[in-house]
Amino acid sequence: MYKRPFFNEVIKRLQEPRKFIQVLAGPRQCGKTTLILQVLEAVGIPSHYASADAVPVRNGTWIEQQWEVARLKLKSSTPENEKGFILVLDEIQKIKDWTETVKKSWDEDSRGNIPIKTVLLGSSPLLLQKGLQESLGGRFELLRLSHWSFKEMKEAFGVSLEEYIYFGGYPGAAALFADEKRWKSYIKDALIETTISKDVLMMSKIDKPALLKQLFELGCHYSTQILSYNKMIGQLQEAGNTTTLAHYLELLSTADMITGIEKYAGEEVRQKASSPKLQVLNNALMTAPAAESFEGSRSSPEWWGRLVESSIGAFLLNSSKGKSIEVYYWRFKDKEVDFVLARGDRLVAIEVKSGPKIEKLPGLELFSSTFRNKKIRNLLVGKNGIPIEDFLQIDIEELLN
Repeated sequence: MYKRPFFNEVIKRLQEPRKFIQVLAGPRQCGKTTLILQVLEAVGIPSHYASADAVPVRNGTWIEQQWEVARLKLKSSTPENEKGFILVLDEIQKIKDWTETVKKSWDEDSRGNIPIKTVLLGSSPLLLQKGLQESLGGRFELLRLSHWSFKEMKEAFGVSLEEYIYFGGYPGAAALFADEKRWKSYIKDALIETTISKDVLMMSKIDKPALLKQLFELGCHYSTQILSYNKMIGQLQEAGNTTTLAHYLELLSTADMITGIEKYAGEEVRQKASSPKLQVLNNALMTAPAAESFEGSRSSPEWWGRLVESSIGAFLLNSSKGKSIEVYYWRFKDKEVDFVLARGDRLVAIEVKSGPKIEKLPGLELFSSTFRNKKIRNLLVGKNGIPIEDFLQIDIEELLN
């Protein structure tokens, strides 16, 4: 069975002496549960796994019960077990006031020198982060899992480049590619609707849930397009203001659905004031609600070009997490750079061209002259540049070395 790159990192952390609560967060269907079960099988440490998914009464009592099970199993395992014991609690954000109960139990084990190593899994990143920061400060390490890359889907399921560009990176949906109608229903019902209704609407008080859903649909439709908040308001049926839209877009970004890429300007104030470039974080969110089929998309150059650019944008955003790399776009009048990677004074300007036409790249030229005081690397992805298939498998940190 395919093991994600995070596999070795989780094993490394669990083989260390008990130091922190390990928290694995990420979007639905990114393989968190599968990953931790693979780790438990390979790490060679006694363990207890429990999920809050099927818990009828979701309060702190359930956590206390699972913790006592772990303590009892630890006592009955090999005496003086140097490796300790692993307790895994899945979908932890579904338990009311979970942070206080986890803190209480963790601190009790710390005082009693009980070597239980705790792993928490959750698919609502904002709820997890809020709880962790409020009650578990200094007690946890966070590992953010992302959507699957083309390289992972290719190695695990033999997915082709064109399939990845259209169907995206949900591993659980790979078996449905041959039945496109069924695949679209799965993405819309089991992933999109569930994430919005059970994750996003639980994250924060949402005064206008209809507006949030419309904003998500708009973001998917206009992925790779630069759209001001005022223009968004003009496209939406539900009334709202720019502050509300910016807040809702941030929530959707935290849920790993869509985000707004900021304009690179070299000045923080100007970046924050720019119109966002809307971007899905998984192409399936863009194609499943659309009318175009896989075959129809491939025969439509303009639509396929947008899908290619969107897959590049999603790859850059997902790959940059946890690496101190920021992703921007850049535009001045009619000249634009599709994506800009930034770390310190190093920049990588990326232009994506999927069509057969050979075009000049005035955007890259103007960008280089505008920011000549930076260390800039210009890249063309696609026609006459780095092949799209190769770029989607690259280590983006190498681009900034």
